[in-house]
Amino acid sequence: QVQLMESGGGLVQAGGSLRLSCAASGSIFGIYDMGWYRQAPGKQRELVARITPGGSRNYADSVKGRFTISRDNAENTVYLQMNSLKLEDTAVYYCNAYKRIAGIDAPYWGQGTQVTVSS
Repeated sequence: QVQLMESGGGLVQAGGSLRLSCAASGSIFGIYDMGWYRQAPGKQRELVARITPGGSRNYADSVKGRFTISRDNAENTVYLQMNSLKLEDTAVYYCNAYKRIAGIDAPYWGQGTQVTVSS
C-alpha cells in the first residue's frame, strides 16, 4: 500500500505564498503521475496541478502563472508552490498519486491539508 502525507497548509493573507509538500511511502514501486486537488466548501473536488515522472505539467486555468508543481522522483515527493494567493484559493488540498503494477492502475489519496487565505 501507498501512504501520502501532506504538509505545509495553514493560514495566509491574500497575496502571500505557501508551499505544500507530499511524501509517498510504503509500497512506492510503480508510482507515476502525482498531483494536487482541492475542494472548497460547497464545491466538488477539482484538479489543481499534476506532473508526470518526466516533468510534464498541467494546471487548472485558475492557478496558471501563480502555482508551480514540482517533484523529486528519488524521494517520491511532490510539491506545490502557491504564490499570489487569492481568497478563492481557500480549500482543503489533497495529494494524489497513481501506481501501475502489471498494467493495473490504482489511485492513492492523502488526507488533505487546509489552506485558508484571508483578506
